[in-house]
Amino acid sequence: MPVRRMRPSLLVTRQRNQVRRRCRLPRYLVERSFPDGWRIPVNSEGASACLAVVDRNSDEGVTWIHSYVTEDKTKAFCVYDGPNPEAIRKTAGRNSLPVDRIFQIRVLDPYFYR
Repeated sequence: MPVRRMRPSLLVTRQRNQVRRRCRLPRYLVERSFPDGWRIPVNSEGASACLAVVDRNSDEGVTWIHSYVTEDKTKAFCVYDGPNPEAIRKTAGRNSLPVDRIFQIRVLDPYFYR
């Protein structure tokens, strides 16, 4: 049976991707409730507040990816990369943010199956 050889550049790319997959932090979905609504002003004050959250998160190795907020702003679903759920909870406490539940998640890409 003939041995299939890959181009060196393709081999290097595959090896890099394998290393990245092994070094990636787990991804989490954090469910939050805001009975009075989560209000972040759409101005420099809001931007500063978000950057302060990002800065405090980095102390624990947590990265805020993005959030989905319901239309009435009473629920938020926030996506984070971090070492563990405890680090997510710790940074939430530092940022005065509620945590209802934390789920470890993975991406399911519907286009992968084509």
